[in-house]
Amino acid sequence: MVGNIKDLVAQEVTHPDAYKAAMQVRVSPENGWDDHVMRVVEVEVDGFTPKHNHPSPHINFFIEGNGELMIDGQINKVEPGSFAFVPENALHQFRNKGENIFKFICIVPSKGHY
Repeated sequence: MVGNIKDLVAQEVTHPDAYKAAMQVRVSPENGWDDHVMRVVEVEVDGFTPKHNHPSPHINFFIEGNGELMIDGQINKVEPGSFAFVPENALHQFRNKGENIFKFICIVPSKGHY
């Protein structure tokens, strides 16, 4: 399977505590990766994901823009090239702190993809 970012449509994150955030699923069990999902999250200027936790860890790689990743109350500044591991059950949130879109790859176990 080979694809291109421009061929996918981002789906708005509809959680009531999210603002200006969307997600594109890139690779998933439907594409042959049974155990994990790779998605790209896009957060517009002044936007954020909800503060949340879940029983699955995830890996993030930041590809565009500047932002913050809060993990269990600790604020971490991130920029293109930054990466992070969010442990299972850790309270976390992503915030756009730049003047352009904030975009990152998020890989989760299939059971952790909502």
